[in-house]
Amino acid sequence: MTVTPAHLRDLASRAEVLTTEALTLGGGPPEGDYLAVVRQAVESLARGAEALRRAAADLAELQAQPCGMPWTVCPEHGNTLSSSAGISTCRVCRRTWHYDRLGQPCREPVTWKVIDRAGTETRMCDGHVLGARAAVEGATFLRLDERQS
Repeated sequence: MTVTPAHLRDLASRAEVLTTEALTLGGGPPEGDYLAVVRQAVESLARGAEALRRAAADLAELQAQPCGMPWTVCPEHGNTLSSSAGISTCRVCRRTWHYDRLGQPCREPVTWKVIDRAGTETRMCDGHVLGARAAVEGATFLRLDERQS
């Protein structure tokens, strides 16, 4: 079985449900040492749920497919970069990168599948989709979730 971020998030959600159920058990009148054991179990479940969520985020980041378009864009504003003396700057948000993003393939994660009228499929990041929407007439734009990317 291949573990996916979605599997880990599902396990975390189930651990959170168990945590909530265990908390309700601890709300009754104290009967011996069981209350301390319930509290300890609740704390362990809550820590486990958080660890599973972190693992899901880490795995999603590791599995992210890079856009790979031949030039990089501002991830938020698209084709708005200028580059001078090895520093790239977005002309909209003024964010800077201390390397020439324009001269390197895009490493932003793939988030879209674009299908042109001829049926050619291209996967690209949010920033590149901004430009593609304006340039590719009649294309279909499909947002990917991490199970499809």
